[in-house]
Amino acid sequence: MAWTRTETPEGYEEWERDDGDATLRVRERVDGSYVVRLDRLEQASDGRDYRRERVADRGAADALLAEWKREFDRADGRDEE
Repeated sequence: MAWTRTETPEGYEEWERDDGDATLRVRERVDGSYVVRLDRLEQASDGRDYRRERVADRGAADALLAEWKREFDRADGRDEE
């Protein structure tokens, strides 16, 4: 299952999983660090999950984003490990 970049009213970078049950968001903090957030809805067939991690720079944020996109993809109807 793919992730599609969406627009947010706040202007954050956000991706929505194609089933609509999970989103990933990246935002820069005022100190120059980044926060990457995963939010998977309670009604998702793979269950509720919420993760938030602060990283030092954009490169680390992009790496974490790619990792979570792979981990929480639903190509076969289940989370890929």
